[in-house]
Amino acid sequence: MGREDKATWKANYALRLMELFSEYSKVFIVGADNVGSKQMQQIRISLRGKGILLMGKNTTIRKIIRSALDTNPQLEKLLPHVKGNIGFVFTHEDLKDVRDLITDNKVSAPAKAGALAPIDVKIPPQNTGLGPEKTSFFQALRIQTKIARGTIEILGEVHIIKKDEKVGASEATLLQMLKIMPFSYGLVIFQVYDSGSVFSPDVLDISDDDLLKKFMLGVTNVASVSLAIGYPTTASVPHSIVNGFKNLLAIAVATDINFKEAEELKTLLSDPEALAAAMAASAAAAPKGGGEEKEEEKKEEAKKDESDEDSDDGMGFDLFGDD
Repeated sequence: MGREDKATWKANYALRLMELFSEYSKVFIVGADNVGSKQMQQIRISLRGKGILLMGKNTTIRKIIRSALDTNPQLEKLLPHVKGNIGFVFTHEDLKDVRDLITDNKVSAPAKAGALAPIDVKIPPQNTGLGPEKTSFFQALRIQTKIARGTIEILGEVHIIKKDEKVGASEATLLQMLKIMPFSYGLVIFQVYDSGSVFSPDVLDISDDDLLKKFMLGVTNVASVSLAIGYPTTASVPHSIVNGFKNLLAIAVATDINFKEAEELKTLLSDPEALAAAMAASAAAAPKGGGEEKEEEKKEEAKKDESDEDSDDGMGFDLFGDD
């Protein structure tokens, strides 16, 4: 069967691309520089059942995306990223898992003259196994060597290629002589598209714990500022209420004013044995490893209540404290 003509191929490609954009809400925009056809096939095999890799010409991809904006306007966010040698990986799976499948499939490659170095390349001290006749070659590259047992030995580490710089012909030749293949090539993830949002793949490294820490830090900052300027917010109101209640307890302890909670505190403070027993019980009930810390906190709380100290410093920075 003969190969389909160009017009038919374009029509089928456009139909396929639109079907994938309609079916999948998660898409990786990947770069395919220095990726050969055999490696591309291996990547497709590794993604089988997890995702679909589709390459194409940028002009064709832009034209197809623009024609689909009436039905899916969010696709317009992809247009600025359709440049260079790129393709798409469509998936329903977890983005981090598919990301790892894409980035793990790499092939070692030699340094070619004129190519941009993706990483720094350093040659460690070693015996090269090359004969003395190659000494002038190392001298031209300003690499310190000596002759050891009839072969050239590199005396120190050599930073021969810097990242993002072009590989020189001499450097490429030397690495080839030393049988060093410093680079590894595979698909590079440029951007991630998820339900209409486009973001950097670095976002996938942010864990739920990281988000929670950032959120709690924000809540703490809001509560601190609110308490400092006396402006009530949802974050600061619990602290203000507890601070006010502590002030009431302090006043009650220092005067004859009584209410239920104050009576309990006065009774406890007037009986050292009962206070010690309560603190011991609290320490025993504390989580393992934190008993001493909790007991110390209880002692500090009792001292503050007795001396009528302001407790704002203890409340301004812990929204979910035990108080």
